Amino acid sequence: MRSLLVSLTSEFYKSRKTLAFWSAILLPLVICILMSWGFISQETKLANDPAQVLWFRYISAILGVMGVLLLPVLVIYNTYAITNMEYKGDTWKSLFSLPLSKFSVYTSKYIYIVFLTFITMFLFAIFIIGSGHMIELIKPTLEFGDYNPNTIIVKFFGKLFLSSLGIISIQFLMNLMWNDFLKPFGIGFLLTIMGIITANVGWKYVDYLPYAYPNLTVTKIMTSKGDITKMIVFDQGIYNSMICAAVVFILGYFIVAKKTIK
Repeated sequence: MRSLLVSLTSEFYKSRKTLAFWSAILLPLVICILMSWGFISQETKLANDPAQVLWFRYISAILGVMGVLLLPVLVIYNTYAITNMEYKGDTWKSLFSLPLSKFSVYTSKYIYIVFLTFITMFLFAIFIIGSGHMIELIKPTLEFGDYNPNTIIVKFFGKLFLSSLGIISIQFLMNLMWNDFLKPFGIGFLLTIMGIITANVGWKYVDYLPYAYPNLTVTKIMTSKGDITKMIVFDQGIYNSMICAAVVFILGYFIVAKKTIK
């Protein structure tokens, strides 16, 4: 446990000034600001909507942008950025020569990438709640305060976070196997496009394609129309995402451990 904590602390200090770290924080802020401006500019069209409808429109607009394309791309970039620090400095050999277990080094990098994704989803939830009430302060006719969306928002973004775990594991493994940017990014981006297409056309095997899970999650959230009783957090897609994450994570360790011995 101690070696894992040491490795995690090291990952934080190495990445705290990188684009991957700051994008996890700034992306939710920028998107919420832009969406807030859009809602304020459309005040006359939205003024008669009840509070629950306003919240669902606001959340859906952000989910549509984030879940379909930005989340997979963010995961693809973050996994590259965190693993590339070692390739860039040619420090993999020295890293594995430290008095820390290889499993701790491997796990710490994976957990840190998962943590960055979690922070992004968490900040989205916080900024959406805050910006929704800020919109009402600026435009009192948009009565966001008449409805409490906190539980819905937490469940929505928690489900979206879980849907990304499979992608994280696959991209993490590819970035450890290849030290260039094009292979993992190119394959990941193509699989993301494939996931979007197969989810939209309703391919019967789409539940077995991890890159389609964020899109499927957004679709299921949209069909719930803000009714939390209609949305199941742990559906088949989420279970498949978690199983994929666990299997690829374990497989990846044995592949990486064998590779570093050479």
